[in-house]
Amino acid sequence: MQFIHRMWKEYRGLTLFVGLMLVFRSAVADWNYIPSSSMNPTIYAGDRVLVDKRAYSLRVPFTLREVTRWATPRRGDVVTFDSPDDGINLIKRVVAVAGDEVSMSGNRLVLNGQPQPRTLVQGLRPVPTEYGMVDQEIWQETLNDTPFEVARLPRFNRLTDFAPVRVPEGHVMVLGDNRDNSRDSRFIGFIDVRSITGKAVRVVLSHEPRQFYLPRADRWWLPMHG
Repeated sequence: MQFIHRMWKEYRGLTLFVGLMLVFRSAVADWNYIPSSSMNPTIYAGDRVLVDKRAYSLRVPFTLREVTRWATPRRGDVVTFDSPDDGINLIKRVVAVAGDEVSMSGNRLVLNGQPQPRTLVQGLRPVPTEYGMVDQEIWQETLNDTPFEVARLPRFNRLTDFAPVRVPEGHVMVLGDNRDNSRDSRFIGFIDVRSITGKAVRVVLSHEPRQFYLPRADRWWLPMHG
C-alpha cells in the first residue's frame, strides 16, 4: 500500500492529465487518422482530421449515451460514425436526411426527384490508390448550396445506379466522396444518428503513406468542404 501511495503522489499529475485528455477526446474533440482513399478528393489517405464531438449532442464520455441533443446532421456534413456492420468508426458525407427520397442514376445523385447539380472539374488521369494507379475523374457537386468535389473511378463503377429509397426517421444516408471506392450506405444501409460520433471540421495534418510518411504541408489545416 505504501508503494501504491508513493506512486500515486509521484504520478498523480500525469495520471490526471492523461485522464482529462481521454475524456476530452471522447466527448469534446478528437482527430482521426484516415487510412484509405474512400473520401478522395476531400480527404486523402494519411490525413489527420479534426472531429467536433459536440457538433450534434453531448455524450457521456466513452459511450454513445446522449445527455442532450441540440442538432442533427445536415446534407453535406462530413461525419464520423460507428458502422452498423462491424462497429468500426468510419467517415463519410451525409447526402440525405430523414424523409428524403434518394436514388442514383449514372452515378448522379437524385434527391427528392431532383438530379443534384454537378460539373466535370477534371477529366480522367491516373492517380495512386490502394489498387495501384487507377484513372480518376473529379466532379463538383452541390448540397445545401455548398459545393464539394467527388471522385469517380470508371474502371470500378460500383453501384452507380439504385432505385429510389426513403430515409427513415432518426437516420441519414451517407456516401464516400470517392463514389467508386467507398463502403457506405449502399452497402451498410442507413446510419442511425445516435451512432454518429462527430462532425469533421478540417484536416489538421497530412503525411504521404506511400513516400515514407513525408509531410504534405499544402494540406495542413485545410477546412472541410460541406
